[in-house]
Amino acid sequence: MVFVIQRVTSASVKVDGKTVGGIERGLAVLCGIFDDDTEQTAAKMVKKLCALRIFEDENGKTNLSAADVGGRLLIISQFTLCADCTHGNRPAFVAAARPEKAEPLYRYILGEAEKYLPGAEHGIFGADMKVEIHNDGPFTVILDSRELGY
Repeated sequence: MVFVIQRVTSASVKVDGKTVGGIERGLAVLCGIFDDDTEQTAAKMVKKLCALRIFEDENGKTNLSAADVGGRLLIISQFTLCADCTHGNRPAFVAAARPEKAEPLYRYILGEAEKYLPGAEHGIFGADMKVEIHNDGPFTVILDSRELGY
């Protein structure tokens, strides 16, 4: 599982021209789910995401989590994060979870996020989404469950 996490002043997602999710200050999270990911992996990733101290305290140090600053989450599924670009010039997506596995796991991720930051916003799984992100900093980090040993 891969999360691309951006600290934002605001972020939103539209489907067919209609806003389906949006936040002010918080974290915009692009979520890629691999075929071998599990609910256990998802739970650990969400816990880590919500505990990340990437907001500044009164001294300008990144010591605060999204919850500490009243931040929100916008979580968007993005299977292209699972691309394998090691061979040739066309990304391969064979390691990405198929929709019948990925969608329930994405829903599980949203449920887990509610435990830490209620009111998490999201896109629509499998839809053609237009995402607007106002990165704050810019500050972007990547959580990869394979690197974290999950």
